[in-house]
Amino acid sequence: MPDITVLGFDWGRRRIGTAVGNSITRTATPLSTLRADRNDIKFDAIAALIRQWQPQQLVVGLPLHPDGAAHDNTARARRFAHQLEGRFRLPVALVDERYTSVVAEDAGADDVDSAAAQLIVEQYLQQL
Repeated sequence: MPDITVLGFDWGRRRIGTAVGNSITRTATPLSTLRADRNDIKFDAIAALIRQWQPQQLVVGLPLHPDGAAHDNTARARRFAHQLEGRFRLPVALVDERYTSVVAEDAGADDVDSAAAQLIVEQYLQQL
């Protein structure tokens, strides 16, 4: 497996947690949470992260009900993933994000959204 950098997102309607990881260590680091009401501001911030980290892979957490069923935010997260792929021309993987925010909260994370993104990236890396 070649060394790749992965940039991950815990998508939310108001906030998007971000994290970066790599395939060698299969670990990730939380970055920040993007808070912006306008899409252009969000995507400008994401573009800056992509320039900084030069990822080969993007990962978006896919929200699902506990039983695995889709809900309204599932479609919105898929749409966000398609927007990332279209704008940045990078491959985007979707990862089941059930309970990542709960795990991050239970761990005492200061920034739950970026900590959830860290868990999403690490889950993706473990699946490689």
